[in-house]
Amino acid sequence: MNNKAALNLLVILSAIALSFAYFVEFILGHEPCNLCKIERIPYIGTIIFGSLLIFINKWEKIILLLILFLFLFGSVISVYHVGIEQDIFSESLLCELGINTNILTTEELLKDLAKAPISCKDVTFAIFGLSLATFNAVFSIIISYILLKKIIKK
Repeated sequence: MNNKAALNLLVILSAIALSFAYFVEFILGHEPCNLCKIERIPYIGTIIFGSLLIFINKWEKIILLLILFLFLFGSVISVYHVGIEQDIFSESLLCELGINTNILTTEELLKDLAKAPISCKDVTFAIFGLSLATFNAVFSIIISYILLKKIIKK
């Protein structure tokens, strides 16, 4: 499979993955944590950079490298997220973003609790007993490996 076909397939798979994530969030009503939102970055980047090749027929290798770095980043974040879910790592500051510590009244406290971010430790949606972070970690590692092999071959 040539680079352009692989990139097109990756764009399609990224669109499917994002569609599923948004389906789970907006249709099924499972609120994502902050790490879940960050884990979407490689898929969004793949759609953007991959779509650039439709208009610009240059820089295939550079775009593949950018996407590789995005999925390596996604792999690290996803593995870290799975580690938090499994109590291997403690939750980081990223998991607590959005929490207001300057609350003065009970009304402000109730309002803040209503919009408090979801804990990165809580698995709100699972398939076959595995969290979406686990699936994302596996997919990101596989995609990173395939892209690395393609880039080295070229």
